[in-house]
Amino acid sequence: MDNKDINKELVIPVMHCFNDNYAIPASVAFLSMLENANKNYFYKLYVLHSDITLQNQEILTSIVSRFKNASLEFIDMNNKFEDLFEQTNSKGHYTKEMFYKFCAPSLFPQYDKIIITDVDVVYCGDISEEFVKFKDDEENYLAGIRGVMKKGGHIETMYKQIYSDFTEEEMGACIAGAYDNKFTARDIVEIKEAGGAHFLELYHGKTAAFKDMALSILPYLMTTACKKEGETSKICILTATSGDTGKAALEGFADVPGTEIVVFYPCDGVSQVQERQMITQEGDNTHVFAIRGNFDDAQTGVKKIFSDDAFAAKLAARHVKLSSANSINIGRLVPQVAYYVYSYLKLAADGMLACGQPMNVVVPTGNFGNILAAYFAREMGVPIAKLICASNDNKVLTDFIRSGAYDIRGEVRKFYCTNSPSMDILISSNLERLLYLLSGRDGALIRDWMNGLDKDKVYEVNEKVRAGLSDFYGGYCTQEETLATIGRMWRENHYLMDTHTAVAYKVYEDYRKESGDETPTVIASTASAYKFAESVASAIGIGPCADGFAYVAALAKETGVPVPYGLAGLDQKPVRHTDVVDAAAMSEAVLEALK
Repeated sequence: MDNKDINKELVIPVMHCFNDNYAIPASVAFLSMLENANKNYFYKLYVLHSDITLQNQEILTSIVSRFKNASLEFIDMNNKFEDLFEQTNSKGHYTKEMFYKFCAPSLFPQYDKIIITDVDVVYCGDISEEFVKFKDDEENYLAGIRGVMKKGGHIETMYKQIYSDFTEEEMGACIAGAYDNKFTARDIVEIKEAGGAHFLELYHGKTAAFKDMALSILPYLMTTACKKEGETSKICILTATSGDTGKAALEGFADVPGTEIVVFYPCDGVSQVQERQMITQEGDNTHVFAIRGNFDDAQTGVKKIFSDDAFAAKLAARHVKLSSANSINIGRLVPQVAYYVYSYLKLAADGMLACGQPMNVVVPTGNFGNILAAYFAREMGVPIAKLICASNDNKVLTDFIRSGAYDIRGEVRKFYCTNSPSMDILISSNLERLLYLLSGRDGALIRDWMNGLDKDKVYEVNEKVRAGLSDFYGGYCTQEETLATIGRMWRENHYLMDTHTAVAYKVYEDYRKESGDETPTVIASTASAYKFAESVASAIGIGPCADGFAYVAALAKETGVPVPYGLAGLDQKPVRHTDVVDAAAMSEAVLEALK
């Protein structure tokens, strides 16, 4: 179909208003719209914007150009209607992009009517139907049309548009295998209200930590992908852990055909329960090493192995390829987005917020993965207002969010071993991904910053990135405040939380006091209190006890809160992994494990 041959009566204009942050959702919206649209009409798509990069314009244009009955035009709104927008005195209640919608009659006088729609949607039917049916019998400036979502249509379209490499049957099998009776909560996760916040309990899986959410499905996704690609090499999962990732990955990949898993954890840098979970792990393909050093040493060692071409050649000779279960693997990170979507929908369904009303999210984080998943959910359309990043005494992220300078120089930054050990991290790998997005996907710039961090132990971001960081709030909680928060929440609300969740809650309290913001808030509760039983028990007045497992028993007796089934009897399991190595010897340990 040639554009010049289209009769005006057969043209359907569709206007969109969005900024560069929504380029990815727009690609899904455009593709799903045009694939489902009536082929007898020509669709003129218009994008009103002020900052969409040429690169993203080219990507979106290439998608639309696949359809002979469609065109795409970008209209730069810089210096257009600026005075009029200022007169609206919006005070930040709505953006320029929202205001652009009211400019349609002035910009498109050639049309009697035009569709104005958002891009955070997936189209399941023909957009032309309502356009053709709508009659302007009255003098309406704007009119709304309520859409209908047909059962099954949305899911089917999502698989076609997003999971094109997996069939619906394959993805269904992955989900069914991952989220089964390993989780004791009916809905996999639970949301409980206490102390003026909603706690998103992510620890009802086999290892009693939030890592179960993603690492339960990762082995299924990986093995399915290998089979589809005809991959014959063995996959070695190489992972550094500050406590929880290691056990969840070991549990997920134990005895999975065609895989080996090697886990490094910092000696004396995890709780007794966390260590026992790893060193008792069964499975002929599991290998666990303690390293002399902290988590940053372990993570740096893993990254060096991944970038070592000579080491990769040695593995290739053995028909082995490396992959990771850390959040540096996007396959680990993406499934975490789901529980932020779920939490919003659950709060809306339970009447805790109105549909469309924003919520805040608080995440205790060291490696920045879990809060980055919340950011992705926000970019995909979940109405998340503030992303609150909670740190412990290792508050490099707090300082960075507040100052724009990432500084781990020895004279500035001391490393602390705290009672929230999974956050004892100074080099947050996933922050690099956020910086890439906020910089406008400037890979060269991010590379310079990361090289600066490696060489000089410091870098400072530019004003563009600083502006993007305004969506985040950074705060920290000391060890003493952590224990006090646990004790107070138990006394006042009869709610038992682990040390990491306590950090998050204390930072949330500080944020609310500082800002006066009463937006409904979800706090990511990342682990069972029993994984850090000594600290939690001490906080509520129990002890001293002989060891971590005695604290588990005493805590259960005092509170009546059941011990997670994956932790029960852990102290009676035989120890299978006892190796301790220097950080410099990690590559040799991997080769030894793969003999």
